[in-house]
Amino acid sequence: MKYSKLPNTDIEVSKICLGSMTWGEQNTEVEGHEQIDYALEKGVNFIDTAEMYSVPAKPETQGSTEKIIGSWFKKTGRRKEVVLASKIAGPAAMASHIRPKLDFSKEAVEDAVNKSLERLQTDYIDLYQLHWPERNTNYFGQLGYRHDTSEEWEDNFLEVLENLQEQVAKGKIRNIGLSNETPFGLMRFLEESKKELPRVSTVQNPYSLLNRKDEVGLTEVLHRENVGLLPYSPLGMGVLSGKHLDGIQPNTRLSLFPQYKRYSGDTATEATRRYKKLADQHGLSLTHLSLAFVNQQSFVTSNIIGATSMEQLKENISSIDVVLSEEILKEIDKIHHSIPNPAP
Repeated sequence: MKYSKLPNTDIEVSKICLGSMTWGEQNTEVEGHEQIDYALEKGVNFIDTAEMYSVPAKPETQGSTEKIIGSWFKKTGRRKEVVLASKIAGPAAMASHIRPKLDFSKEAVEDAVNKSLERLQTDYIDLYQLHWPERNTNYFGQLGYRHDTSEEWEDNFLEVLENLQEQVAKGKIRNIGLSNETPFGLMRFLEESKKELPRVSTVQNPYSLLNRKDEVGLTEVLHRENVGLLPYSPLGMGVLSGKHLDGIQPNTRLSLFPQYKRYSGDTATEATRRYKKLADQHGLSLTHLSLAFVNQQSFVTSNIIGATSMEQLKENISSIDVVLSEEILKEIDKIHHSIPNPAP
């Protein structure tokens, strides 16, 4: 395994992060525990979860993923071996069952942190992230920003940091991060953090061969401000494994939950075919080509992989040993330039 420092901390995290959002829906507690055991055996020490998980979000399974991680901590006593990340949900209809009012107010942050700690059976979270912004902006499949003149949100970046600072002071969270965030949001949080408030360490955004939109503006900020990217969906919900090229396969996330169409459009499929051909030419699996591309990006702190089977997990983790040549990277860029960001 390879490791990097969580920016602005002394915490060392594996370059592969174990994503967990299927535990409690597509995966059982036993399977979740098996994945954690195997990942740690292979040197993975970083696990990402959220109060909203498992997915798709629904009242019956909300918090189930954190409970599975918590029962593993209780069973094994290995909490100190894991760098643990979780998230608080922002305002969105899909999460309306979590709290009467979804925002990042003092009350909401305290409620979310305390309930996550209880489910996780721990007294601290290493990295606590805002799952998506409170304000209207472009995330979850939106390539461009459209301004909403009727928006009621007012700039509250300072207040949100102060609310998070309270939890840091209590020792309940140790570092903070963002998710589904833009350059504007990241820079505003960084600016307000200069007032002796917690500084954003990471941004967790979608990033893959099918979605490189953050290279347009965000990655410059990441480099210049020493903030790390935690890419999620590096395989585009399994699309970049190549298994759906001849049609959506049964008993997969895309067949079970057809609302997840983000990576399955005609243009994305054509791009995937081209990446598959490139992988074949160089004796690589498309999964390894896709994950190794993300692993090698200089702005990536840790690549969040997810799997519903041990076979998938083993292949995903082994991507850390694959190094793409300059020749392959140039061929990837040729495909990207001909079909840029088909699945933002």
